Amino acid sequence: MTEHELRALGPALRRFLDEFLFCCAYTQTFAHLATYVRGLLADLPRKTVAPIALHGGTPVRTLQEFLRDHVWDFAHVRAGVQAHTAALLAALPDTDGLGTVGLIDETSVVKSGPQTPGVHRQYLDWVGKVAHGIVTVHRGVCKGPFPSLVDADLFLPESWSQDRRRCRAAGLPDDLVHRPKWQIALEQVERAVGRGITLDWLTFDEEYGKSPGFVAGLDQRRRRFIGEVPRSFSCLAAVKRGTPPPAGAKGRPAEQVVRTASVFRGQTWQVLRLHRPTVADQVGRGKAARGWRSSRRGWSAGTSWLLWAANDATGEEKFFLPTTPMFSVSRPKRPCK
Repeated sequence: MTEHELRALGPALRRFLDEFLFCCAYTQTFAHLATYVRGLLADLPRKTVAPIALHGGTPVRTLQEFLRDHVWDFAHVRAGVQAHTAALLAALPDTDGLGTVGLIDETSVVKSGPQTPGVHRQYLDWVGKVAHGIVTVHRGVCKGPFPSLVDADLFLPESWSQDRRRCRAAGLPDDLVHRPKWQIALEQVERAVGRGITLDWLTFDEEYGKSPGFVAGLDQRRRRFIGEVPRSFSCLAAVKRGTPPPAGAKGRPAEQVVRTASVFRGQTWQVLRLHRPTVADQVGRGKAARGWRSSRRGWSAGTSWLLWAANDATGEEKFFLPTTPMFSVSRPKRPCK
């Protein structure tokens, strides 16, 4: 944002930040939060503490100490953000007909210090490989052009969870234990909904779509979603409505099912257009059919839609589980006998 835009935002930003005054254990230094937030919003080449402090006319060491030493009530802040967002979403018009869409995703940071909470050698999507760092699971929400983050949780590796002395030394509470990322994501969905953030849709990438427990949890909660699954996702096309595969049948990878099952082969491709506000629309093709999901626990309780999407420009293929097919699906005609 430009300096002119920041000045215009000033009164509204102050009112918003004032809602969190008593989330800070030492309220006398609360004004430094505005300095830090304005710096993050400003059009600065680097948004580390030093340039932010200098931009706001604050001594660098003062802002460093504010961020390092002053304790915040995270649960109180999160509850305030979610209550603020729920009220704002309810007042916004549904400009695109999609309603309120929730997003589950994660981020990662390369870290090597052994005392950093949750640091571990693990897959970091930010660098695209296994390295030492931390991973956090996030919940976002959007309605029309309005986006916001409303939740965040540290993913605690098992090695940390089993060493409570190390956790206490790093300031981690005893009730923070290892949980799979998909379980954290389900908890975030329920927490936000419980605070009034109504979700019309939920979306997620294959890191969460690959977890049968996550998809089953959304089904049990009757949440509408469209989530990506890996090409190795185990499933079978539904041949007869309501009839699951035999108990001994084995699932096949999604990339094989879409190429061999008659319900896919007999379909014509449908044009899919993904509107993106800042870059050109992404255009591709899609086919969809119902199928059964397979996991270690056996076959799913019911069928799900499997969407096969292809991008002609890049040759990329993706697979999704939508609660509705997103377009009209015509079943292939059976040949006359």
